[in-house]
Amino acid sequence: MTTLDLENVNVSAFDAMPTPEELHARLPLSLKATRTVTHGRDALRKILDRKDHRLFAVVGPCSIHDPVAGLDYARRLHDLAREVSDTILLVMRVYFEKPRTTVGWKGYINDPFMDDSFRVDIGMEKARDFLLQVNELGLPTGTEALDPISPQYYGDLISWTAIGARTTESQTHREMSSGLSTPVGFKNGTSGDLGVAVNAILSASKPHSFLGINGQGRVTIVRTSGNRHGHVVLRGGDARPNYDTVSVSIAEQALTKAKLPANIVVDCSHANSSKKPELQPLVMADVVNQIRLGNKSLVGVMIESNIEAGNQPIPEDLSQLKYGCSVTDGCIDWATTEKMIRDAAILLRDVLPERTGR
Repeated sequence: MTTLDLENVNVSAFDAMPTPEELHARLPLSLKATRTVTHGRDALRKILDRKDHRLFAVVGPCSIHDPVAGLDYARRLHDLAREVSDTILLVMRVYFEKPRTTVGWKGYINDPFMDDSFRVDIGMEKARDFLLQVNELGLPTGTEALDPISPQYYGDLISWTAIGARTTESQTHREMSSGLSTPVGFKNGTSGDLGVAVNAILSASKPHSFLGINGQGRVTIVRTSGNRHGHVVLRGGDARPNYDTVSVSIAEQALTKAKLPANIVVDCSHANSSKKPELQPLVMADVVNQIRLGNKSLVGVMIESNIEAGNQPIPEDLSQLKYGCSVTDGCIDWATTEKMIRDAAILLRDVLPERTGR
């Protein structure tokens, strides 16, 4: 028996990928994009450190599948961001990788042509190009870190990172988060378990050493110094919401017990809206009301939003896709998004400055 009989028994092929450095050379950071990322990360850190009174909102499609519609959305969000910038820092949700409980479309990087050709090499380049264009508008971006290698390809264009409910408990993702250059929001588990998120924040705040790749694509031992800007994202669980005052208070107590800053973000989607996108405005209104009544720990929200409301299945004939409509989770439409953000800005404009130094 040879080594070939023992290794890679279920692997059908190894296809070449460009190295991170090669992709960066083809799509280099522009000066404007660099400024957007720098300012976005700095503003988010200041919000988490209580040096900026604003609320931050990660707003955008459940996933990117059409870059033309995605940039259309980005331009709209950029204009809205300027309008409410004194009260709310808007970060565009740009998700390229979709975790799957069983099977399904895994996202723009994994399958950019949506035809099961899985041209990850092309998807990664298209993803980086899209992020460059959004940042060059002056709009910071947030994403979910799913594949631990992907940040080497486009992490320099991200201002905020989420670790999803399915991966918050993963040692690999906690280690990766300890080295990410952005603030990181850890979601509670799909069951609603908050402990996994608190433990993830503690773990990611510490130094780690693990296997990864460098810019040349070489396997290396990655050694990190720890990320002190981890925070909790409440997304509900087991079909129950956890954005109410009792749930928020329990989260505050858990963070205080762990000697962590009481920084809480509410995901208005997923179990918090029973996966009914039309309920997201009600969740947002409740968060705003809690802040108006004196809450000091709610620092951000997440909103799944697109040009058109709802979602759609992926058809065999991709020309039949409805423009600006999600192919994954259902979203609220643009008109609803504008109203949610504007209403929140009006109600919080005179309240948030009083929380500085809290």
